[in-house]
Amino acid sequence: MMRTVPELLWKFAATFIVAAGELWAGVPVGMALGLPPVLVAIACAAGGTSAAGLIVVVGRPVRTWIVARLHPSGRGGTLERIWVRYGVPGLGLAAPLLVGAPIGTAIGIALGAPPRHLFAWVTVGIVTWAVALTAAAALGWTAVADR
Repeated sequence: MMRTVPELLWKFAATFIVAAGELWAGVPVGMALGLPPVLVAIACAAGGTSAAGLIVVVGRPVRTWIVARLHPSGRGGTLERIWVRYGVPGLGLAAPLLVGAPIGTAIGIALGAPPRHLFAWVTVGIVTWAVALTAAAALGWTAVADR
């Protein structure tokens, strides 16, 4: 099936925007829109990374507001336990999957993680989970289509 560039761009943009809010949601949206799995993974990784980067850049007041609105205690619960046990690498790898990259980044910084170091690990987590979730979805999509 031939795809036009504008069609691919709007599907990529829609997947990017959804993944910026929640990586888990971006993968099925991209797959349902008919994007090739490689573009789904790229759009999801780019969306999640952009959202996490925005949280690092916007400053402490916005991060504090996000953490207060989503976690009234000011702590991250499971993420705080991961932070204590595994530090920035563990938090960065787990946050995109557990609560989403932007919220996980805000919580990590609120817990005292250095923003640049955290952003690097969150990016590794986003890319890892984007590829893994897209591969799982693509394999599942293929298995269903083969029936």
